[in-house]
Amino acid sequence: MVTGLIGRKVGMTQLFTADGTVFPATVLKAGPCVVAQVKTVDGDGYEAVQLGLVEAKPTKENKASTGHFKKAGVPPTRVRREVRVRAGGDSPKAGDQVNVSLFADGERVDVIGTSRGKGFQGVVKRHHFAGGRMSHGSMFHRAPGSIGASSFPSRVVKGMRMGGHMGDTRITTRNLKVLRVDAENNLLLVEGSVPGGPNSIVVIRKAIAAKPIRVAQVETKKKGKK
Repeated sequence: MVTGLIGRKVGMTQLFTADGTVFPATVLKAGPCVVAQVKTVDGDGYEAVQLGLVEAKPTKENKASTGHFKKAGVPPTRVRREVRVRAGGDSPKAGDQVNVSLFADGERVDVIGTSRGKGFQGVVKRHHFAGGRMSHGSMFHRAPGSIGASSFPSRVVKGMRMGGHMGDTRITTRNLKVLRVDAENNLLLVEGSVPGGPNSIVVIRKAIAAKPIRVAQVETKKKGKK
């Protein structure tokens, strides 16, 4: 059983329930995807499938990639990702289609994406340093301060928080609740935010360590006459 699929982040919105409760939601264009390759324990050492995101815009492929897709009997896709296969259920085959109906309302999912790149940033923005006084003559406003001792160990220890490249990293947001599944339009609404900007590529998978969903229990108490 395939445990995830590829999608794109559309944007954020709000979702209102019948009782007036509002949830911040992220809209994801999930799939449709096709299985371009099946990896097995015997041949590759693990079970997984290579999924390709089906898009309207055709892609140009070289001879090697063209033969790869021709062997699977699927059209060439530009965006491809590997997704693990869960034991049990129907075993996927090359050419099978995977869509948003893989998920259900109320289910927990993990969303993997690339965060927004912010370029080179200092310690105040990158690591939330407080900085020094802003008054005249301070001479210490947004500087990092000391980065180590001179006598011992006479070097900068590994992991020292300093200015540098910020963002543009792979981030996994875990245990997001599925608020709504729109199978007709291949849309998935999840509670909360996911990494990346609009139209960025994300991988949506079933939660590995899913938290239990709390269900409100209404207890009816019988009142007896004294």
